[in-house]
Amino acid sequence: QKKRRAATARRQHLKSAMLQLAVTEIEKETAAKEVEKQNYLAEHCPPLSLPGSMQELQELCKKLHAKIDAVDEERYDTEVKLQKTNKELEDLNQKLFDLRGKFKRPALRRVRMSADAMLRALLGSKHKVNMDLRANLKQVKKEDTEKEKDLRDVGDWRKNIEEKSGMEGRKKMFEAGE
Repeated sequence: QKKRRAATARRQHLKSAMLQLAVTEIEKETAAKEVEKQNYLAEHCPPLSLPGSMQELQELCKKLHAKIDAVDEERYDTEVKLQKTNKELEDLNQKLFDLRGKFKRPALRRVRMSADAMLRALLGSKHKVNMDLRANLKQVKKEDTEKEKDLRDVGDWRKNIEEKSGMEGRKKMFEAGE
C-alpha cells in the first residue's frame, strides 16, 4: 500500500509540474504572438497623419480607397484560389476513396451451390464445367410451336394499324367482332 501511495503521489506531483510548465509555455507563446503582431502593424501600417487642408485630405482618401481596392482584389483572388483548391481536394479524396474500395458491404446470405458451380467460382476459368444445358429446359409440345408460327405469319403490325385506322377500319373491326 505504501508503494501505491508513493506512486500516486509522485504521479500527481509530475502531473502538476507538467501543467505549470504548460501554463508558462502558453504565456510565452501569447506574448511572442503579441510582439509579432505589433511588429507587423508597425511595418505595414504607418501611423496616421491627417493633413490640414481639404485638398490633401481628399488625396489621402483617394490613396486609401486605392489601397482598399487592391487589398479587396487580393482577397477575392485568394478566395477563388482557396475554393479551387478545396474543390480539387474533394475530387482527389473521392478518387482515393473509390480506389481504396471501402464501400459498405451488404450482409451476405447463404446460397446453395452445386459442386460444379462452387469449383467454377473458386477456380475461375481453369475449371472446365460440362453442364447438360438441355436438362434444365422446359418440355414444349409441338402444338405450342405451331401457334407461335401462326402468330408470326400475321405480318407487319404497321399494316394492321393502317388498315384499322379511320372509319372503314373501325367498321371492319366491328364486323370482325361479330
